[in-house]
Amino acid sequence: MCLAVPGKVVRLKDSDMADVEIGGIETEVGLQLVSDVKIGEYVLVHAGYAINKIDEEGAKEMMKLFEEIQELDEIAKLSENDEIY
Repeated sequence: MCLAVPGKVVRLKDSDMADVEIGGIETEVGLQLVSDVKIGEYVLVHAGYAINKIDEEGAKEMMKLFEEIQELDEIAKLSENDEIY
């Protein structure tokens, strides 16, 4: 299964690289697959490359869903550790 995550472009390094913030962490991302990316825009990142530009509303909705999935995973892990007698 492939997964792309939304990130916000915080710095353009040159014509084909940028620093992108994903979940509070900045990472270097290739821009070879998208055109005309600007600081402040959101991109979908997969395997170190921006594969598509997305709007801010869509990016924030996706980030919220990822947070909810993480919370559910934490709850599931807690319930696995509970011993039932």
